[in-house]
Amino acid sequence: MEKPVLRAGSRVRIVSSSPFRGLRGVIIRVDEIPSTSDLSEPLRFYLVRLEGAYIKVPVWFHHEEVEPIIPAS
Repeated sequence: MEKPVLRAGSRVRIVSSSPFRGLRGVIIRVDEIPSTSDLSEPLRFYLVRLEGAYIKVPVWFHHEEVEPIIPAS
């Protein structure tokens, strides 16, 4: 099942097992590499400006390493 494409400006939480796990940020760019097969989904990467991280430059994450933050209604 293909994950939905997030857009630049979307708020996300990092869910990968990395030093950035649990941090939040904003997507500033989306890059996609098309699939070479009908059975696999394209590779999607998000450039995220992290909040509260020591590193001040945006970081690239694979689409499986982020999840959208749903605003409370």
